Amino acid sequence: MVRVRFAPSPTGPLHMGGVRTALYNYLFAKQNGGEFILRIEDTDSQRFVPGAEKYIIESLNWCGIKVDEGVGVGGPHAPYRQSERKEIYLKYAKQLVDDGWAYYAFDTPESLNSLRKDMEDKGETFAYNYQIREKLDTSLNPSMDLEILKERLEKENHWVIRFKMPSDRAIHMKDLVRGDVTAMSSTLDDKVLYKRIDSLPTYHLANIVDDHLMEITHVIRGEEWLPSLPLHYMLYEAFGWKDSMPEFAHLPLLLKPEGNGKLSKRDGDKLGFPVFPLRWIPEDGGDGARGYREDGYLPEAFVNMLALLGWNPGTEQEIMTMDEMIKLFSIEKVNKSGARFSPQKALWFNEQYLRSKSNSELAILLKPQMEANGVSDTDERIEKVCSLIKERATLVCDLWSLAKFYFVAPEEYDQKVYAKFYKNENPENLRIFADFIETIDDFTTENLNERCHAFIEEKQWKMGQIMNTTRLSVVGSNSGAAMWDIAEFLGKEETLKRMRAIK
Repeated sequence: MVRVRFAPSPTGPLHMGGVRTALYNYLFAKQNGGEFILRIEDTDSQRFVPGAEKYIIESLNWCGIKVDEGVGVGGPHAPYRQSERKEIYLKYAKQLVDDGWAYYAFDTPESLNSLRKDMEDKGETFAYNYQIREKLDTSLNPSMDLEILKERLEKENHWVIRFKMPSDRAIHMKDLVRGDVTAMSSTLDDKVLYKRIDSLPTYHLANIVDDHLMEITHVIRGEEWLPSLPLHYMLYEAFGWKDSMPEFAHLPLLLKPEGNGKLSKRDGDKLGFPVFPLRWIPEDGGDGARGYREDGYLPEAFVNMLALLGWNPGTEQEIMTMDEMIKLFSIEKVNKSGARFSPQKALWFNEQYLRSKSNSELAILLKPQMEANGVSDTDERIEKVCSLIKERATLVCDLWSLAKFYFVAPEEYDQKVYAKFYKNENPENLRIFADFIETIDDFTTENLNERCHAFIEEKQWKMGQIMNTTRLSVVGSNSGAAMWDIAEFLGKEETLKRMRAIK
């Protein structure tokens, strides 16, 4: 069975790039009848952020990405937080040492910094690798006999276990997005796998061990992990797990709107759009961040937009349900190059999804906004308003601003429109026009349009002047649906009240 995992670190809010990674994993799993696992990789205790895990789970739920197994759900491979699995990793790290694939290192940060500075002063680049590991304070140093090693492992707590990267190997790898990749081991350093000081593994060891134990078949992750692929291949070889090694796919970056560099929160702050699915409010009182949900985006529009940032189904179709995306998704059609994010396109997607909703669905979205403003009405009338405003709405939060004048008479008027139209003979003509409208009994759109049009022509008024003045008095601006649709909804009494209230 296909088994994929999304394994974020709880070091802050989940970036939209992370959501896309989760989405591609989910689409791939569901297309292949597989399972989607959520694992929290919280081994970096220094960068742990309270509330981040809860945020991750809520974000996935909002997006409709359903977890089959993992944190919050459970399953046969529990626990799914790496901090709760830490007793597992030392055994595997020691296995690598015993098999000659890893070694103990006792270097202090101060000694490494000093060595790095000495080499830089000589114009050399420092790398902890096969060239120097036997000269440093490691178990590979000829001066480190077994008794000394045992004593130091017992008494000292700053030692680490490093992977012993071969000195001259061509590491051949396959990536489902990028094809065949080769790296020379001589260019790689000896990564730390386990740290005694906090009894926790690094990402590299924990990731490989957990993927193996959880029977992960495909690892679909961000491009930033591609440089780690040679080490991960070597770890699978070192453990003797090559036959069960998952297939790898590294996804392209999400780029800034101008295309130069990875999309960040700073870009969103600067250009006025969110980069996180939900609003982030830090528990420690630090800087928060906007979210797509709170900015008025529908989850299905957000997910649809994200899916097409880096993947093309090979058709002209852009609007797709989750089921349609599952059917069409293919790792082979994921782009190698970065995908440029467009805030305008994100708005377009949301606009399409809002317009496709029924009036009753839109009414459900509008009601809480009405209640927050102390306004209520019948379902029938709310749905009627939704039919009149849906073609003008882009975000969910637009609904109330577009609908407000249908329920609340304007208390102030757009000053530019007021200055342009409420002058000269227009105020007096508006009074005469209101007196005429009061004589109309059939207050339907069609009858109002016909009768009022004839009256305006009979008076030889300028159509634009009187109609914009009328709209200003009723709406408060020159926006909104067709004037007589608005009047029919408001009814004669309310329409006349507003026409006569403007001063």
